[in-house]
Amino acid sequence: MNTKRKSPRWLLLLKRTILLFAVLFALTASFMMHPQFGKRPAGERLKRIQESKQFKNGRFQNSNPTPQLTQSWSIALCDYFCRRSDETAPRHKIPTVALNWKELLAKSQSLVWLGHSSYFLHLDNKNILVDPVLSGNISPIPGSGKAFEGADITTAEEIPPIDYLFISHDHYDHMDYKTLKTLQPRVGKIIVGLGVGSHLEYWGYRPDQIVEKDWWEEIDLGDGFKLTVTPARHFSGRSIWTANTLWVSYALETPSLKLYLGGDSGYDSHFKEIGDKLGPFDLAILENGQYDLSWKYIHMMPEEVVQAAKDLKASLLLPVHSSKFVLANHAWYEPLERVSKEAKKQQQGLLTPLIGELVDLEHANTAPSYWWKI
Repeated sequence: MNTKRKSPRWLLLLKRTILLFAVLFALTASFMMHPQFGKRPAGERLKRIQESKQFKNGRFQNSNPTPQLTQSWSIALCDYFCRRSDETAPRHKIPTVALNWKELLAKSQSLVWLGHSSYFLHLDNKNILVDPVLSGNISPIPGSGKAFEGADITTAEEIPPIDYLFISHDHYDHMDYKTLKTLQPRVGKIIVGLGVGSHLEYWGYRPDQIVEKDWWEEIDLGDGFKLTVTPARHFSGRSIWTANTLWVSYALETPSLKLYLGGDSGYDSHFKEIGDKLGPFDLAILENGQYDLSWKYIHMMPEEVVQAAKDLKASLLLPVHSSKFVLANHAWYEPLERVSKEAKKQQQGLLTPLIGELVDLEHANTAPSYWWKI
């Protein structure tokens, strides 16, 4: 006679649930160990971080209080999923221009926008690359965050040798693991904010390639190129840890031009401070896109972008951070439409090239193109 008692149904269900969560936890932990998530600063790098005026209470801070959200997470999530434009992505392949590297490098002062916040500059015989994301997506989750059809006009393999590579902060849409791994052998110096070098060394960059600085620190790059690492109003983080690396912008002086390379930032008094100390600038490249009133303190609205250019005393404004990826609710073309309208209102010089279009900075065309309406 079999006297073995069966386990109660609820106990079997509990065991299966625990097993499922254990498997999910193991898979997640394994996934999070991928190198793309980077490495936390430690040792001498961490010691230097802790000595920074921007590092308080165990994390980097903005100059002024900066909540990431202006409302509760529940309301923000509801807005994000329930109040989206039906044109967050273009319905058709967007117009772009095929890159002509030979023509670009033949100019003494030239620029090409690569979509979102990635752009390549050829200035006084130096090649400069900023926030390159050339792998086709901005998400660590496979299959998500894909670039718009037609927006990927080049690859990391096609980029010419780079004298100076600037990274504004370590978010995935500005610091792409695959792109940076591919570029490493062809990079002279890579300039980043405090702590970001930890990711780069983990990915194979040599310590002598990395220049890691705090806000307002200056770097003499040689050959008449001078750089000041300047503030931004944003945040950082690639994994479960946030604000352990510094977000920055850059004021770059070359033998011929003065440029402001903005990275991500909400509007604040730092733009005027930078303009007063280091301006005027021939060109300011500022983020304009992926904004929302729910996170207005960490990303500018288009009208604020124009005001920031005015604060910086910039003759020309190039708006970026749009036209390649979806990170917000607005229509994909709205950032360029609104910034163009505001620039005209405030009489601010504006550049709106297509992705891949050669911009000759000695003879810049400021006539509005409105290519996003085509």
